[in-house]
This record gives sequence, C-alpha cells and structure tokens, in this order.
Amino acid sequence: MATAPDLEERSAAHTTAPWPRNAWYVACTPDEIEGKPLGRKICGEPMVFFRGREGKVAALEDFCPHRGAPLSLGFVRDGALVCGYHGLAMGCHGKTEGMPGQRVGGFPPIRTFPVIERYGFIWVWPGDADAADPAKLRHLAWAEDEGWAYGGGLYHIQCDYRLMIDNLMDLTHETYVHSTSIGQKEIDEAPVKTRLVGDEVVTIRFMDAIDPPPFWAMALRGAGLPDSGPVDRWQLCHFHLPSSVEIEVGVAPVGEGGYEAPLDRKAYSVVVDFMTPETEGSHWYFWGMARRFAVDDAELTTTIRDGQGKIFAEDMEMLERQQKNLDLYPDRRLLLLNIDAGGVRSRRLIEQAIAAEAG
Repeated sequence: MATAPDLEERSAAHTTAPWPRNAWYVACTPDEIEGKPLGRKICGEPMVFFRGREGKVAALEDFCPHRGAPLSLGFVRDGALVCGYHGLAMGCHGKTEGMPGQRVGGFPPIRTFPVIERYGFIWVWPGDADAADPAKLRHLAWAEDEGWAYGGGLYHIQCDYRLMIDNLMDLTHETYVHSTSIGQKEIDEAPVKTRLVGDEVVTIRFMDAIDPPPFWAMALRGAGLPDSGPVDRWQLCHFHLPSSVEIEVGVAPVGEGGYEAPLDRKAYSVVVDFMTPETEGSHWYFWGMARRFAVDDAELTTTIRDGQGKIFAEDMEMLERQQKNLDLYPDRRLLLLNIDAGGVRSRRLIEQAIAAEAG
C-alpha cells in the first residue's frame, strides 16, 4: 500500500506533467485487444485494456496485487483478466475474482480507468474518474457518416507529444521533409493565417493554380478527376484539446471553386491525428485519413494509407532526432516565427488546461 509521502510525490508528478489528465485520450483500436489484453502506458500511467463480459472494454492499472507482475502478460478467460504469473483473476472493476487454491476475496481492488468505445477507437480518461463524462468526448462526424472512408495506423514515437502538435500545426515542413510526396515550394510561399476560435486553434493556408504533387495527383485519379493541369490546394489545421489535430486538405482543378468546390469536383479529405502522451519523451501517434471521394474503393484506401504511413515515418525520424537534440541542449532558446503561431497557441491551450486542473 502506498504511503502518504508516496501519494504526495505521485500527485505532484501529475500536477507538473506536460499534459491534462482530465480528458479523453485514444488508448487503442479494437483490434489491439481482440482475444488478448493490451498493456500501454498513457499519461505516465501503466494500464491494461481487455474485453470483459458481454464484450465491454475495461481498463485497469497494469499491476497484479499479488506480486506486482504486469497483468498485461496474462490472458482473458470468461471475461476476467488472469495474471500470467500465478493465475490471479481480476474483474473489470478491479476486484479479485479468484485464484487456484487460494482465498483472495479480501484483496483490495486495484485502480480502474473510465473507458469509452466510440468512433472506431477505445478512449481512456487517466484523471479523476468522478469527472469523466462521455459527453466531453468531441463528436467526430466523419466516423459515423457513410459518406466518408477512413484508413489509418499507429506509430510509437520517441518524442514529446507536443512536438508532433507543432509539426502538424505548421505544414511548412512538407516542402522539405516530404519533398517526394506532398511537398512543394508553393507551401513556403503561401501566406499563413492562425486564429483562435473558441477552444480551437485554426491555421489556414491556400495555394492557387499550382501543380499537384505526386500524392495529390494520385488522389485526383482516385476521385475520377484529371491529374494534370493546375489545381487549387488547401490546408486548414484544427487543434483540439487535449491533443488532437484534424487537417482539412485537398485539391480541385482550377475553375471548380477550390475549397468550396462541389464534392464530385475535388479530392477532399481530413487528416486525422491523435497524439496520446506516454511519457514526457514519448507518445502514441494514431494517424489516418478520412476522405469524401471514392468511399467504396477499398484499394484506394489501402494506397492512401500506405502513402500516409511513409509520410508519417518521415515525420517520426525528424521528430525523434529533434527530441534528442533538445535533450542535449535543454537550455537553448528556440527562435519563433509567424509560421509557429499554430503550435504556440495550441501549447498555450494545453498549459491553460493543466493550470485549471491544478486549481
């Protein structure tokens, strides 16, 4: 049992951690807990996820109360999570349910975490369980509308989750990091506008009458549109607390209306990004693209997902190297430019949320 000083130290660590705790974070996708438990550290908390009775998802601390082994190394049997060390069975509510040849009914329960399965993801609330409210999970219209198609993946990235937010809220880097797929010099040249809309940060960039880069030429073909000739291109980056970025992206042949073009005259998508902190120097990056063209084309979904996977792998290499540099020179002051406004304002919202939790 934790002592008072232990609890105080843990509480202080939570207060100073660089993420809000009273919020819904993507924990995993349903396939990751298909027939087995999943161990994952989220916001500094080692957790284990599994399906209990009637298929309901549960989240417990990844700690067996018998000898401290990770419960995630066990297995699921009859809706209970069985420790892989000595066979102690844990229920969805953190209470012991049995152990061969032993009396364990008096064991105190272990911590549980509120979870929701919605929009194709499993979400967890790592903070105060009494404050967890499903209504606080932001609605994702693209996830429930048959007029959209979605494909995505997961990367485990060794960098502060806020570096990925910076990266996604300033797409200037596409010209250089993604030069063979979505990058082009016109991104550098187009003016950027950043504004705060309620509790959302929006960064906007429009590029008119440009040649489509390779990725978007492929998307135009998938949408049944000509892949040669000039297009209008757009990027609208939306940051939402606690740590997600959705980016409206697309192209339309010149003369069709650009961003406002009819759906059948443009290749319009939303890049979906959920950054779930693991530690102060690592995070789980759930990435994907929801599109509003050729939604029944499964082959196109695979092609786009594969292309995105390569693009985000380039981001991962850059950000992990950036994190190593920042760790080597923690006192170096970084320069800020107007293109950094989206990331700066997003970080400010995060800081305000952390401060509000601290009281």
